[in-house]
Amino acid sequence: MEGRGRTIAGRYGEDTACRYLEGLGHTVLERNWRGGHLELDIISQAPDGIHFVEVKTRVAPVSASPEENVGWTKQKRMVAAANKYLNGKGGGQGFREVFFDVIAVTLDGGKTEIAYFPSAFVPIYY
Repeated sequence: MEGRGRTIAGRYGEDTACRYLEGLGHTVLERNWRGGHLELDIISQAPDGIHFVEVKTRVAPVSASPEENVGWTKQKRMVAAANKYLNGKGGGQGFREVFFDVIAVTLDGGKTEIAYFPSAFVPIYY
């Protein structure tokens, strides 16, 4: 049951994140986009550019803040997925800037807390 509860919480967190982004003027282009083994939770378009968003949903109490769970390996996978997405869209034509964001959704009883970290990281290419 724990796995199912986690799936339900994750879906709720992504729904909440989409509504939050739309409230900021974003247009959600994709949800749970997959390119082979790569995945992006949310891809949105805003006036400043395209945003690749990782959503971390946790149920309180949490030992570490959800956004801290987007480490180097996850960042690297997000960048690879973003490159695959953009290359499939004609090399990203029409997108001025690219941003990698994190939205942390914490569920605490009947409360939902949202923390948005725009430009949470800048990709490093080797």
